[in-house]
Order: sequence, then C-alpha cells, then structure tokens
Amino acid sequence: MSEKDGLRTYRGKRRFDRTSEPSGEHGRRDEDASSHEPVFVVQIHDASTMHFDFRLEVDGVLKSWSVPKGPSTDPHDKRLAIPTEDHPMAYRDFEGTIPQGEYGGGTVIVWDQGTYTPTSHDKRHRPVPFAEALEKGHVTFELHGQKLRGQYALTRFHGREEKDGGTSKKPTWLLVRTAGSGEGAGSGTTDPRRARSARSGRTLRQVAADASAPTWESNRGEKK
Repeated sequence: MSEKDGLRTYRGKRRFDRTSEPSGEHGRRDEDASSHEPVFVVQIHDASTMHFDFRLEVDGVLKSWSVPKGPSTDPHDKRLAIPTEDHPMAYRDFEGTIPQGEYGGGTVIVWDQGTYTPTSHDKRHRPVPFAEALEKGHVTFELHGQKLRGQYALTRFHGREEKDGGTSKKPTWLLVRTAGSGEGAGSGTTDPRRARSARSGRTLRQVAADASAPTWESNRGEKK
C-alpha cells in the first residue's frame, strides 16, 4: 500500500481549511529516512474522551493506536491499545488545538518522542520485517524516548464476538513493557492534566490557553 493510500482515511476525516493538522501532502521526511532509526511519538489528546495516542513510524506513515490509560513502564500492566487511522509523518510534531466541531476537536501535546529499534524475530530467532510482524499481530521493539525507554510489545487479540464470527468490534491490541534487557524503564507522569510536553514543556491547559501561539508547531516538514 502506498503512503497516499495509507493516509486516505486520515485525510477523509479532516477539513484542512479549518484545522491546522498536517495533511501529509509533502512526503514522509525532510531528512534521509534510510540513515535514521524509525521514530515514535506519544501524544495526549484532550478530546471528547481524554486519551494517549501511541504512534510508530512504519513504511512512511505513523501507525497509530489510542491508549486510554497511556503507556506504562511496569511489565505487569497490560494497556489496551485501539487502532486508529494512519497519520502522516509530520504529525509527530503536532502540538496545539483542533477546533471544536472538527474531527478530534480538542488540545494535543507531545508527551514523549524519540526513536525505536525493531526487535521482532520468528521462532528460529531470525529477524522479521517490522511491517510483516505487525500484520501478523505481534511486534517487539525498544523505545529510546525522553520518558519511555526499553523493550515493549504490541499484541493483537480478538474479542469473543470476532472469534464467533461477529464483526461488531474491530481487533484490539495490548501494549506492554516486557521484562527483559534494555534501557531503564524511563519516567514521566501519565496523569494527563499534570503531564508536560516533551517538546515545549507546556501542559494541556497552557497550550489550550495560548491563543496567540500557532496551533501546529514544527521545525521539520510542512508548516501551515
């Protein structure tokens, strides 16, 4: 699937003459993607329901999951992760306010950001391409963020209705920090009201109150 096709749902839900979210029309990266590790970002989104958005760069887009309670650094915590539409690479820099009445209306801050190292292997311990492992429903990766560090896993599971042949619910994933080698667990409050942006140091309230600030701040990629 091309990047353009992967972002069709994302673009179809938004009116870019009314929201300053990036459209993704200007490509995947400014820099040479082949010379860099893939990136990840975790954003807090104060929309109709407060939640965290967990995004991983895969094949030129940000694969995205809504994580209601946010990622955990405790391997005993299994956090629900609900897949959402792919987002453009430029969205990793989005921090600001989506107008009320628009899709996802509310305030967004970048809670954490960094790179990740794919670590998925098959039963013979041979590396598996990340996109292929994701399609099969289980990936492992090591995060190198400002707040999240170490080994994590995303695993897809199906609810009872799906197993019985129903289609009323889409697959759900679990995001878990695995117990094993890797960097320190990291830190940073996941209380969304108190959390500060990894980009600007601001809280949701401060971003929402700063009407004079641009609603999309970016030092990379397209800018409106």
